[in-house]
Amino acid sequence: MIGALREWLTSIVVVTLLLSVVQTLVPEGSIRRVASFVGGLILLAVLMRPVLGTDLERLQLDLGGYEQELKNAREELASSRETELTERIEERTAAYISDKADALGLKVAVRVEATTGPDGVSLPEKVELTGPYSRELADFMTRELGIPAERQVWHERKN
Repeated sequence: MIGALREWLTSIVVVTLLLSVVQTLVPEGSIRRVASFVGGLILLAVLMRPVLGTDLERLQLDLGGYEQELKNAREELASSRETELTERIEERTAAYISDKADALGLKVAVRVEATTGPDGVSLPEKVELTGPYSRELADFMTRELGIPAERQVWHERKN
């Protein structure tokens, strides 16, 4: 590898020196312009020799590993997005229930658990409330949020 690099650099130096000598020997005018142009093409060919000499038949790209990494990244992104969406639904549902409890004059702490259904949509699954039981709030959660009484856990405490 180092030998090939040394050979390539030596050829560049030799061609550059030869072109300089030719440039000084050629008289002014159109002949010099043609000689400069041809010399530039020769120098460009010498510079590009490693690229032009590459055997593209031996070049093999292993894209299988990249495809698997891409698939894994997509799955991770989908999982992350699903988790974030579920957390936002839990937070907003808890805030909605807290607002309703405040409107009813209740002081409750709310924790909501949401799950992703088979259709990929996250819905509130279970609610835990800490505070005094309210039949009106329980009915509201059943009617408005679709969380039946058996998935509502009340931890009653005295104010």
